[in-house]
Amino acid sequence: MPRIFLILLMMTMASLLTSPTTAQAQTLPTASLTSPDPTPDPIAPEDMSPEAINAMVARMSDDSVRALLLERLDAVAQKDGADVPQRTLVENAAALWTAFSAQPLDAVRKLPVLFVRQAEAFAYFTASFGGLAGVLTLFGLTALVLLIGFAVEYAVRTWLVKLRNTNPTAPTHSLRDTVTFLFKRFLSEIFGLIVFYITLRTVGRLMFDAPQIAFVAPFVGYLIWMPRVAAAFSRFMMAPERQDLRLVNVSDHWAKFIHRHIIGLMLLGGTTLFIVDFNFKNGVPAGETRIAFWLDSGVYVYIAIIAWIARAGFSDMMRGADPDTTEFDEMMARGYPYFAMAVAGLMWVTVSTLVGLGKVALLIGGAHYMTMFLLLMTPVIDTAIRGIVRHLVPPMIGDGPVAQEAYVATKRSYVRIGRVIALGVLLSMIAKTWNLSLLSLLQDRAGIGDNLFSFAMTLIVGYVVYEAVSLWINRRLAAEFTALGLSQDDAGGDEMGGAGGSRLSTVLPLTLVSAQATIIVIFALLAIGNLGIDITPLLAGAGIAGLAIGFGAQKLVTDIVSGVFFLVDDAFRTGEYVEIDGTMGAVEKISIRSMQLRHHRGPVHTIPYGEIPKLTNYSRDWVIMKLKFTVPFDTDPNKVKKIFKKIGQEMLQDDLYKDDFLQPFKSQGVFDIDDVGMIMRGKFMAKPGKQFMIRKEIYNRVKSEFAANGIDFARREVRVAIPGMDHENMSDAEKSAVSAAASEAAQQQVEAGVAAPAKGPD
Repeated sequence: MPRIFLILLMMTMASLLTSPTTAQAQTLPTASLTSPDPTPDPIAPEDMSPEAINAMVARMSDDSVRALLLERLDAVAQKDGADVPQRTLVENAAALWTAFSAQPLDAVRKLPVLFVRQAEAFAYFTASFGGLAGVLTLFGLTALVLLIGFAVEYAVRTWLVKLRNTNPTAPTHSLRDTVTFLFKRFLSEIFGLIVFYITLRTVGRLMFDAPQIAFVAPFVGYLIWMPRVAAAFSRFMMAPERQDLRLVNVSDHWAKFIHRHIIGLMLLGGTTLFIVDFNFKNGVPAGETRIAFWLDSGVYVYIAIIAWIARAGFSDMMRGADPDTTEFDEMMARGYPYFAMAVAGLMWVTVSTLVGLGKVALLIGGAHYMTMFLLLMTPVIDTAIRGIVRHLVPPMIGDGPVAQEAYVATKRSYVRIGRVIALGVLLSMIAKTWNLSLLSLLQDRAGIGDNLFSFAMTLIVGYVVYEAVSLWINRRLAAEFTALGLSQDDAGGDEMGGAGGSRLSTVLPLTLVSAQATIIVIFALLAIGNLGIDITPLLAGAGIAGLAIGFGAQKLVTDIVSGVFFLVDDAFRTGEYVEIDGTMGAVEKISIRSMQLRHHRGPVHTIPYGEIPKLTNYSRDWVIMKLKFTVPFDTDPNKVKKIFKKIGQEMLQDDLYKDDFLQPFKSQGVFDIDDVGMIMRGKFMAKPGKQFMIRKEIYNRVKSEFAANGIDFARREVRVAIPGMDHENMSDAEKSAVSAAASEAAQQQVEAGVAAPAKGPD
């Protein structure tokens, strides 16, 4: 441990010895080195030799070394802090406004000298090349070199086409074929531009001297090379002459319009860079005429005009050809032209402010143009993402509306993930364009810009994780419902419930909610920490709140813990019909604290898990249903048994019912005999939820078979027996008297039943 402090102390002393503040420090008396005091006062030893420092440190304790080290580090920190004046937020805003507003005013003030100084630059350029004849010779040689370059490029590209033996107008069908064809054509154009560049470089070195090359090189680079590269890229995406090869959803009119103006925009931007470079080399700095301000402003105005005129075409590009669009997609499509105009305006403000702050070096390489280009590439990137998703998204699992809904949701999740990843890549590329190190941005969060970048990247990563977890769980959940032939809205839809979902389909919704909440909390804390805010008090407050909730909401904790154990025991699943302390219904929804039961008549019961004393599940695995039929006393039981068996075998062969049986319908013989007739009973075993449909069909078939075999259902009858009367040979008057007496007796029985006191259930 002393060695570590010794090394740190020596490093600190070495830095202090080179500091101008050490001249004002006190020196250490020689007598103090031999003092027996083990804890000498920490004094700056700028005049001591390394041997004396080692001897002093050897006599000091660890606490003394630590105190001396902290004192010197504090002195250095105070000196550095004193050198940098601290400004308030209002002062910073005022400085930025001054830097921005000064540029337009300065450009307007210098308008009278702009043309004069520009003429001086041209005059200086003409004089440096021997007059007008020399300039004309230079331009003639430049035209000759360009002609040679174009000729060589054309010859090489023609030779490549013949070598590949391909037809550039060959029809394509799939997206893959289209992209492959366009990419090959793009590579061919880029290869031609490389050949063009090599030819110009080779011939130019032979025909031009150094001053001429200093003019020709930026002239060709800014005014020819840049627009041609932009044209090649635009042809790759827009295919203005081939609608069948177009990767974006836009009409021929707007495709040609956007293609032309992309080239014009790059030409204007290249002209701006060339004029600034030309004036600087010919004795007119950019700040004297402010021509760069006017040309650069023209670029942003040009972008705004293009976005306004072609707003319908840009909206179509953003909207795409995918039928599965959302309201957010439509809002983005309608708002993109205005977003493009806002980007142009924001970039104009940024450039003006940077120039006012004197940070022109950041703009020389065209970082502002590259940033604007990346931001305006949003429709192309979005179209590419949706095209890639159509090929990467897994195929639809199963058939029906549930599978279709899951497929669309999966595709949208892929698109959202792709968009967020693209946003992160764009931010990284923009940071790289401005010569910002991504590693330093993520590690050295010293300024608000670094903090905001880290904050944004943390949110992007968190959102990708959130969507990925949700996507995986939702796909598993949809696969479970599809395999069961259910919908997420069908739980409890059958009378007395159905077979219910699987255990996985019951647990996954809770897992999804828990995972989403966990991801949100974790990445929210990380993002807040990246803003420079100390999250320790938040964690401490969360712990205290957790204790308060634990003590004050014990019932809530009981419900949650009970629900966890019910799910672990697999006591119920969504869609199953259960009974809880006299309350019956199908499990329609489960949450962390409670469950909802839908009674088959409609009411919904919400029951906390902690209030469930006992749970009866009527939908687990199998159901046995027993049916009773009353037949007259003279019916042959064996005949009824054969009829039941026949019905059971026929239903096993029926495609509508055979998959729902676990055991066929069969007779159980004579179950009971009452005063009406014999009670015959049959039974069958079926899948939960299917027994009621099977029961209805069995009733219909039994009725038909009984009628076909001359078997009647027993009916309750009233018989009147009169002693001494011949029942077979009664006259009509006797029959009428008997009927009247029977009716009177029946009426008396009914009246007696109504007058009797009602009794409740036992």
